Amino acid sequence: MATYLSKRLGGLVLVLVVMSFIVFCLQAIIPADPARALAGPSAPPETIAQIRTELGLDQPLLVQYGTFVRHLAEGNLGTSIRTRQPVAADVLKYGPASLELIIAAMLLGTSLAFILAFAQTTMRRSGAVRLGMLAAGSFPIFLTALLLAYFLWFKLGWFPGSGRLDIRRFTGPTGFFVLDGLLLGRPDIALNALWHLALPALTLSVPIAISVGRSLNSALVDVLRQPYIRTAHGKGLSGGRIFLRHGLRNAASAPLAMLGLQVGLLYGNLLIVERIFSWPGLGLYTVQSFASSDLPAILGVAMVFGAFYILVTMLVEILQSIADPRIALQ
Repeated sequence: MATYLSKRLGGLVLVLVVMSFIVFCLQAIIPADPARALAGPSAPPETIAQIRTELGLDQPLLVQYGTFVRHLAEGNLGTSIRTRQPVAADVLKYGPASLELIIAAMLLGTSLAFILAFAQTTMRRSGAVRLGMLAAGSFPIFLTALLLAYFLWFKLGWFPGSGRLDIRRFTGPTGFFVLDGLLLGRPDIALNALWHLALPALTLSVPIAISVGRSLNSALVDVLRQPYIRTAHGKGLSGGRIFLRHGLRNAASAPLAMLGLQVGLLYGNLLIVERIFSWPGLGLYTVQSFASSDLPAILGVAMVFGAFYILVTMLVEILQSIADPRIALQ
């Protein structure tokens, strides 16, 4: 395990260096002047020249890249043109909202995937379940979000359609409002945060549930045909017990790999979902940065999500080795 972690962390550093080079090249190629954007459209040329000197934009590209890498190593992702704040500070400000939404979506998605796979495996007539999964999986994420918002918020009023809380100003020790409500002894805030979390988390969980559920079902079909499963049936064990005790763990490798792939797609879906539900996280922050041509903010958030995806991939590989000891960590 120690050798695996050391190699993976070394690979993480290498990938981040490559990503930093790509990000720097994008900053150099795209025809946008950060000094002009920071100074404003009516700033005199002297002010723009001074800002370019302060940012080091008048230096050779190799020197600029060295400065860029040094700043990244120090946790400096640049300065946002739109908020005029360090991008790292903006990530710390808006990151907990997105991370809370991602965790809720992954928990809900894996739970729904487990239920769908269990229904298809144990029910004799599971055609309706397969048809429902096919229909839900054919919807693009923005259409799923709009349909859920229209019916569950606008028509029925079961859930709110925007924001994280009914309270306008609330600060907690962690930034995770559900957890903060519990830590502060305010279950009303925790329940209200869960109420607001329901629609965006459900929207993000649908692709996860469909893809992981189908992968789990396919793996279970192969596993449940094995001789030891027939032996378990011969011993009189129930279908549910065989599914949980003998089938699920042996079929977990492929669904875990699919779950890791879904995390990679989560960033693009997050931009859409946070925009539709006005969720104040990194997705909405990135969309607003696109509208303002805020290149440092966009690329800074991309670096953060790239590192997040690599760490999740490591976790998935570890879980695969735990579920199936035949899979060695290499």
